[in-house]
Amino acid sequence: MRFNMSESTIEKEAKFFFHTFHRLPLEIDRGEGVYLYSKDGKRYVDFFGGLAVNALGYNHPRINAAIEKQIHRYIHLSNYFVQDAQVDLAERIIAASGFKRIFFSNSGTEAVEGAIKLARKWGQKSGKTRLLNLSNSFHGRTMGALSLTDRPKYREGYDPFLQNTETVQFNDINDLRVKTNEQTLGVILEFIQGEGGINVITKEFADELNALQQKFGFLVLADEIQAGVGRTGRFFGFEHMDVHPDIVVIAKAIGGGLPLGAILGNERVADVFSYGEHGTTFGGNPVACAAGCAVMEEVIQKGLMKQAGTIGAYIKSKALEMQKEFPTIIKEVRGLGCMLGIDIDRDGQPIVDELRNRGLLINCTNTTVLRLLPPYIITQKLCDQLMGELRSILKSIKE
Repeated sequence: MRFNMSESTIEKEAKFFFHTFHRLPLEIDRGEGVYLYSKDGKRYVDFFGGLAVNALGYNHPRINAAIEKQIHRYIHLSNYFVQDAQVDLAERIIAASGFKRIFFSNSGTEAVEGAIKLARKWGQKSGKTRLLNLSNSFHGRTMGALSLTDRPKYREGYDPFLQNTETVQFNDINDLRVKTNEQTLGVILEFIQGEGGINVITKEFADELNALQQKFGFLVLADEIQAGVGRTGRFFGFEHMDVHPDIVVIAKAIGGGLPLGAILGNERVADVFSYGEHGTTFGGNPVACAAGCAVMEEVIQKGLMKQAGTIGAYIKSKALEMQKEFPTIIKEVRGLGCMLGIDIDRDGQPIVDELRNRGLLINCTNTTVLRLLPPYIITQKLCDQLMGELRSILKSIKE
């Protein structure tokens, strides 16, 4: 096969890859802190940080040092061996979260699949089989995760899905009451929906979930893939709602940019799996776990979790001020910490594109929601720059 050296990387991508990603028209050369630098020399402030992965930004010295140290020991080791990087990270996460058991995976979707297995196995003795999810949810793209995802855009053409699953309308207390009973195995939910548009569970819904769990004894499964690891100013998003899930899945930020996810379980599910019943070849890769230890130290010990809450509240306050100025365009400002959504009255992609032209990267989700997932190290000055440019764009729309 001959290679055409005159073709650009973007042209080659379109030629060689399945067309699953609608790529940005940028070729990135390197990242530094909150900045990305393209090959044509332009600099961009990244306000969606690898879709919530790069919580510490790019090229973080502590993460780099942890990776370099580990790769000189070993890059991969079979999970038949105890690995100190895994154990170190597990101890840190258990201490921060209060859960009893952990299993490392390669990704969030993979963690969701493992969580489904864990819940199913737990429910065998009691005959509980029905898993509930929420409308507008997103839990991943594999078949089990898609079965619990209520997004036609991602599900169309892939049925049939897992049996004994049903969708509850988001924040609808009455619908939750109607659909829970003695056969309910569990309810899986993002307490702050990410892909769905930064929708936050209400206190009333959370309270009803608690009450129904007490009545029927089902499991609560929290998808903290996007909101977890300090992004909301607390280690988990659900900590803002006074709910105590039985199973939690995390990923994205925990690996510091390397593929890593995890399932956490409390006492109710701690002894469900036995040897050989679940596993992974690459999950808990020692290099990723070493990076994860660096992330945990920065987020917990060095105070970045608190910083995420503080800077996120600042951005939200500025967005709410802007909503007062443009009430016909900005319908709602939602979210917590560094997980925010500005819901507008039109397609948000043209605004995203114009901000990119001005050197600022944000993301649009659910068509109308401008999503902000900045690294926790983002500065107030850069937030002011983003809001200033966004205001300028909205002003031109209004006029």
